[in-house]
Amino acid sequence: MSRLYLIRHGKPAATWGEADEDPGLDDAGKAQADAARDYLMSLPEADRPKRVVSSPLRRCRETAMPTAQALGVDLEIDPAVGEIPTPAGLSAQDRPAWLRGVFQGKWKDVEGDLDYEAWRGEIVKALHARGGAAVFSHYVAINAVMSHLDGDERVLVFRPDHASISTLETGGDDLILVERGREASSGVL
Repeated sequence: MSRLYLIRHGKPAATWGEADEDPGLDDAGKAQADAARDYLMSLPEADRPKRVVSSPLRRCRETAMPTAQALGVDLEIDPAVGEIPTPAGLSAQDRPAWLRGVFQGKWKDVEGDLDYEAWRGEIVKALHARGGAAVFSHYVAINAVMSHLDGDERVLVFRPDHASISTLETGGDDLILVERGREASSGVL
């Protein structure tokens, strides 16, 4: 078994539906990225990540970069750990309402032109091959993993705070939750 760290991106400079569809981090988010790096670098050598993987979106890349630099490794971009895809034809302004609906239901009930249960499975599958990595991802993608590990069909089972670090172990076909990261004290951030 090998450790894997699943990390939500730091606080972005903009939220859903605002003008920037791919915002970077604000000052608090940059501090959170540095704190995530510091935590990961403080781990015993045997548990410290050897690779850094990120969603393609800027807020994840910017959160991941301090860790990649500290480890002296290239940042690996993997769309499989990216944000939940928006249904075709849904505007950026309509995405927040769609997401609020998604959070209320189960994976099999998510409306859109994609099989979201299969999307959930692809994220879990991608993590099986990421032992020894720090993986920087998103709120809904992390919930996809946590709901799978819990055997819970609900979309929203965990409220990871910005830069929350959950620890998993992986080896072969097993993916095991060791410890959930810090949860947000309010709703989706």
